[in-house]
Amino acid sequence: MKVFCSRANPTTGSLEWLEEDEHYDYHQEIARSSYADMLHDKDRNIKYYQGIRAAVSRVKDKGQKALVLDIGTGTGLLSMMAVTAGADFCYAIEVFKPMADAAVKIVEKNGFSDKIKVINKHSTEVTVGPDGDLPCRANILVTELFDTELIGEGALPSYEHAHRHLVQENCEAVPHKATVYAQLVESRRMWSWNKLFPVRVQTSLGEQVIVPPSELERCPGAPSVYDIQLNQVSPADFTVLSDVLPMFSVDFSKQVSSLAACHSKQFVPLASGQAQVVLSWWDIEMDPEGKITCTMAPFWAQTNPQELQWRDHWMQCVYFLPQQEPIVQGSPRCLVAHHDDYCMWYSLQRTSADENQEDYQVRPVCDCQAHLLWNRPRFGEINDQDRTDQYAQALRTVLMPGTVCLCVSDGSLLSVLAHHLGAEQVFTLESSAVSYRLMKRIFKANHLEDKVSIIKKRPELLTSADLEGKKVSLLLGEPFFSTSLLPWHNLYFWYVRTSVDQHLEPGAVVMPQAASLHAMIVEFRDLWRIRSPCGDCEGFDVGIMDDMIQHSLDFRENREAEPHPLWEYPCRSLSEPQQILTFDFQQPVPQQPVRAEGSMELRRPGKSHGAVLWMEYHLTPDSTVSTGLMNPLEDKGDCCWNPHCKQAVYFLSTTVDPRVPLDSPQSVSYAVEFHPLTGDITMEFRLADTVN
Repeated sequence: MKVFCSRANPTTGSLEWLEEDEHYDYHQEIARSSYADMLHDKDRNIKYYQGIRAAVSRVKDKGQKALVLDIGTGTGLLSMMAVTAGADFCYAIEVFKPMADAAVKIVEKNGFSDKIKVINKHSTEVTVGPDGDLPCRANILVTELFDTELIGEGALPSYEHAHRHLVQENCEAVPHKATVYAQLVESRRMWSWNKLFPVRVQTSLGEQVIVPPSELERCPGAPSVYDIQLNQVSPADFTVLSDVLPMFSVDFSKQVSSLAACHSKQFVPLASGQAQVVLSWWDIEMDPEGKITCTMAPFWAQTNPQELQWRDHWMQCVYFLPQQEPIVQGSPRCLVAHHDDYCMWYSLQRTSADENQEDYQVRPVCDCQAHLLWNRPRFGEINDQDRTDQYAQALRTVLMPGTVCLCVSDGSLLSVLAHHLGAEQVFTLESSAVSYRLMKRIFKANHLEDKVSIIKKRPELLTSADLEGKKVSLLLGEPFFSTSLLPWHNLYFWYVRTSVDQHLEPGAVVMPQAASLHAMIVEFRDLWRIRSPCGDCEGFDVGIMDDMIQHSLDFRENREAEPHPLWEYPCRSLSEPQQILTFDFQQPVPQQPVRAEGSMELRRPGKSHGAVLWMEYHLTPDSTVSTGLMNPLEDKGDCCWNPHCKQAVYFLSTTVDPRVPLDSPQSVSYAVEFHPLTGDITMEFRLADTVN
């Protein structure tokens, strides 16, 4: 059956009603799940297996039956481990029905149906008793309820309920305990993801500085964690101000509370500096003795960095302090970790948090608007002075006496640059209430209320009266729009340019004047694992899950690219970068599709995991801004990606044999098409032998 779904098209800016299969959401959920990534995490799997064996043995040594409650069973892997370790029976809870159905089949295929009961419920709905889901309380609690922040998937409420209603007092628990660690650092790079720095521009009147409004400087920022592959952040990008501090632990074998709490840890600063950022991670001990430990620590906090396990389902956390604070080497301070039932945040104090505990329980919330409009990469992009200088230089070449400028990006500072660089009159079009309020604050802080006019309208509703009867001689965009996810979604600029065409004077300059879509075939160091089938996992056949994910991928996802910040995911180029499509912003959006076909020769041996796609914006004939590659490729094909943007990854279903010699090259053929009516870009990449 087909159903109609509404969506805001990020490229065209219009609200659309699309006919979708009734199972579309289900397939998307399966296709983009992290089940495969978790099962590829060998360190996690081995540690869980060891912990489960030890827990079952401890129960058996007491002469008791081993009854296991597995909350969040997924594929049923941990339950099968428990039965193999000697458990008498397992109750496997899985709330997501497609996964619960798959777990039933996987359990049956591996021959454990007589020892494992899969229950398709949320654990808080599970009943105990003669007529319940469980005949009695379990004495072994096995869970995998954790996210990068540890508690973000509701681990605390789930444990709290389980101990009250589903398991015996002082039960065995795997994992037995979790500990959250934190390290205080100073980092201009990471702080630039959270605050607006002064932006400098050289003008004919000397240097002008765009200052942030006081509301933004005082704002504590977005309350959510920034999960990150911290191992890809260079140690040169931060200064360590504290040792690694164990902030608090949770014993999962005892009653757990989900009430809000704070935990204070006094420390002596290792260096003087500005306390700005808290790096945080956790580990889990699978046994009471703490001999079986699985850690998320970054490489510098590992005892054996050579054995570092790559994983994407659990990363590390970056938290921003509400305000930066100076600290002095050797002068003790207190770092405080706060949490409610789902979220964590940090603060810095001079004394123990216990003295004023009530003052520190309120979760920080953005009240300046900027953190609602700009995500953290966008903050970094705006704070990139080199990028600002490039736009300023391009503007100098197109600004003429009497220029009337219209800026059409969301919350962009280009309108301020245009004013400082000599535009006679500047308008900025802000279609959202959030961007409108933010820009008013920025203009007020810089005394530009009467210099730059804000128009709060959608582009297609713009009138001549809004422009005070004037024609636009310079249409300006970065382009950046807050609704964009994939690189080409910012082609919305082209649609805006088309809708305001009547307001442009003959020969008006459009900047950027054009854009181009580029692609390159790459071999990922690790990212390929999120799409790689598992097959056998620690001796258990989970191929049914592989088939389920592949079926959902074939439903649509295999024909679509997905966004990834590739500076966090190292890869090596197997082909040279290639321009695929071009878009001429000096002309309105065409009526006919724009299509390109061709092939990319693989010049380096390796496994072709996917095609990476990005946009380049040609501000002027001599100035181009790339959202992808930042530098020419190195000899070995190592890539340097724009750290402020997500690139698009189209995963290939086959891989190149790494033993193929260079004198027998292969290629990847492509067919890419831009559809003007919908704003979509469809694509297909296929591995093919090159005919010499």
